Amino acid sequence: MRNPNIVILGAGYGGIMTAVKLQKSLGANDANVTLVNKHSYHYQTTWLHENAAGTLHHDRTRIQIKDVINTGKIKFVQDTVTEIKPEEKKVTLESGELAYDYLVIGLGFEAATFGISGLKENAFTIGSINSARLIRQHIEYNFAKYNNEAVKKQERLNIVVGGAGFTGIEFVGELANRIPELCKEYDIPPEDVRIINVEAAPTALPGFDPELVEYAMNSLEARGVEFKIGAMIKEVTENKLVFEKDGQREEIETNTVVWAAGVRGHSLVEKAGFEANRGRIPVQGDLRPAGYDDVFIVGDCALIINEETGRPYPPTAQIAIQQAEQTAANLTGLIKGEDHLEPFEPDLKGTVASLGHNDAIGVVFGDKKLFGWSATAMKKIIDNRYLLKLGGLPLLLKKGKLNFFY
Repeated sequence: MRNPNIVILGAGYGGIMTAVKLQKSLGANDANVTLVNKHSYHYQTTWLHENAAGTLHHDRTRIQIKDVINTGKIKFVQDTVTEIKPEEKKVTLESGELAYDYLVIGLGFEAATFGISGLKENAFTIGSINSARLIRQHIEYNFAKYNNEAVKKQERLNIVVGGAGFTGIEFVGELANRIPELCKEYDIPPEDVRIINVEAAPTALPGFDPELVEYAMNSLEARGVEFKIGAMIKEVTENKLVFEKDGQREEIETNTVVWAAGVRGHSLVEKAGFEANRGRIPVQGDLRPAGYDDVFIVGDCALIINEETGRPYPPTAQIAIQQAEQTAANLTGLIKGEDHLEPFEPDLKGTVASLGHNDAIGVVFGDKKLFGWSATAMKKIIDNRYLLKLGGLPLLLKKGKLNFFY
């Protein structure tokens, strides 16, 4: 009797952690486990805003898959998924095809542009190592170009961030730290630079504790960030952003718009025929979609409703990691002949948002609010704990944020 084939698509938080847990719970003779990812590395999505701003080098953020995967137990295939065929139990890649007995889908997110004119063509997104690196280089190029033109263009120094959710707020926090360094390097008066955060909702960090939101906005405004709250972006062109606020249309000269206001699950899951809502698949308690006992969904592609609020749980790294651990445990049980699968219960430890390298806000342990340095320290503890869980002490020492005073 042949060993069952387990195929894991994507090496984001959900995919890589599923593989790491399976290599610990299954022997090489229990199952054939294959991890598919288009890059040779896993990256910390929650650090990309630092890479994009230029406050953390991207090499710190990416982790080579073979540094945490035992290739004697897990086969790693570097390739791009082009189609999922659940009825045939096959996955098509750019260079071939894989058959599976069990499939784990962890393909991550795509930007949701909500049909805003010109946004897809003219705005940057913080979605990968490559996109973050492009943003950093683009900003530095504009600073370098500014004093080398006969007519200085203000659009080069106006940086607009669309969205004041977690990603947008964390990114402007890093920019607020980075801009003074760039101004010094390129001989530009700091007052000539504008960081503008545009948010359609009536508040920044929608749904977050109002006291923490006020602290965050005060901290960022003190470092030069401008907020346009209740402002709906209408159009993005090569050199301007148009928004509407209180019924009035306004324009900002800029050739740097970074979109951080919406994500959706991967479009491949919709094309595969699963029931999906903006690329996210409703899953049952055991993280399998209805009618597909051989498919598990983890991370951004999984849609789970919080019964207390009636709304979906946000697609966070924290939840993706927990889903991966549960999925690995359930797959191990299936391989070893167990019939009962344990349901997934999110265990939310709290949420922390960085406001730059030495400031943050957070809610942990239920309702304990954190501000400033204590929140920054907690953020680093969370990040370091993940590295320890993923690759042990060697990975923590290599990639961790071990200086709690910076």
